[in-house]
Amino acid sequence: MKREEIIVEHNLEHISSSVLDGYIFHAFCHEGSCSLVFNGTRYVFKAGDCMIMPQRRNLVKEVRPSGDFRCDAIYVSQEFIEVSTPMSNYGMAGHLALFNNPIMSLTDEQQKVCKLNFDYIQSRLKASGHHFHREAMINAIQCMIIDFFDFHAELYGGQTITNQYSKLMDKFLAMLENGDFYHHRDIGYYADKLCVTPKYLSEVAKKVSGFSANYWISRYTSLTISRLLKDKNYSFTDISDMFNFSSPSYFTRYVKKYLGASPSDFRK
Repeated sequence: MKREEIIVEHNLEHISSSVLDGYIFHAFCHEGSCSLVFNGTRYVFKAGDCMIMPQRRNLVKEVRPSGDFRCDAIYVSQEFIEVSTPMSNYGMAGHLALFNNPIMSLTDEQQKVCKLNFDYIQSRLKASGHHFHREAMINAIQCMIIDFFDFHAELYGGQTITNQYSKLMDKFLAMLENGDFYHHRDIGYYADKLCVTPKYLSEVAKKVSGFSANYWISRYTSLTISRLLKDKNYSFTDISDMFNFSSPSYFTRYVKKYLGASPSDFRK
């Protein structure tokens, strides 16, 4: 059975379940509250909050909703997130911050915007007869992501990274932001530049962000490739050459692995 790309629920029943492994979780709380432990810290998700969590369900425990708790929850597959992510790397910094605290307490105006996004996604999802339904869903999810970027930048954009592990992660991501991944996708290159071992860099990345260093290297690479594939001014050979892939067939295998489709199918 084909896996659904977007799933909508109105509770947190599957937030810690392996049933939805591989999905990114987004929720908005309308009423009441829900206490839960994420990555070893207890949080309270209350009315007016939005919550975004990565696909690692094993980090969520002890989910305790109040009797009047009511929310909308949208699960989006990692593959669909890749396709829908806007042309901005802000999500990388936001991801790190949300790993430390997955909940944003929204202003009244931000709550209105969030509700509009969630309502629009749900109405679009029901309109499955639309001839361009998938394209419409990409547009709807992208709009939600852009607004989440805006919420986060407004609420937490001025915060600085302080602890030693996070500083190393910040330097690592700065190298990726600088475009080193175009020519270097081996963790050893980054570890050497940062004067640490590959094992240590990967362990630190996992502690700070929940994902390994290799995940971040492939994340930057696949996101940039997806943007270039959307631009028909670049041929597949052009893109392959930009990233120094050894052959067109290796480039095709890489795209299939990380974007879930061949270059030609992804471009359609």
